[in-house]
Amino acid sequence: MKLAKRNLNNFSIFSPMFNDFNRELLNWGNSNYSSTSTTVPSVNIKEDGNTFEVEVAAPGMSKDDFKITLDGNLLTISSAKEEKNEEKRDNYTRREFSYQSFQRSFELHRDVVDQDNIEARYENGLLRLTIPKKEEAKQKEPRLIEIS
Repeated sequence: MKLAKRNLNNFSIFSPMFNDFNRELLNWGNSNYSSTSTTVPSVNIKEDGNTFEVEVAAPGMSKDDFKITLDGNLLTISSAKEEKNEEKRDNYTRREFSYQSFQRSFELHRDVVDQDNIEARYENGLLRLTIPKKEEAKQKEPRLIEIS
């Protein structure tokens, strides 16, 4: 079996986001782990004529666990969650704690994306960002050109 490399830049005018996604997708040794062996949530990116939708699988979290920032063209989704449990009994104390964090960044094209109207919502373990396209970047209906 031969592996063929495709130029995925032809699929979207939002190519840097897909380049980041494809770099991780095609990194077979990644196995959805970061360099520090912590898990990194899976991300789906969908495009239609009017928007891009980014879905981050993060079950067991709440919307307050996320931080989403836009710095210039760089959209960053990060999370940090810390849990501490302490149980005291007659002759012992048990303390347990866990810490989870991740960060994913995507470069947005200013001439394609309406940065002022990005929306985010978290429900049922899925963080969804809706990133609208600017009017001039939206896919237009085909039009018939008359021949004179």
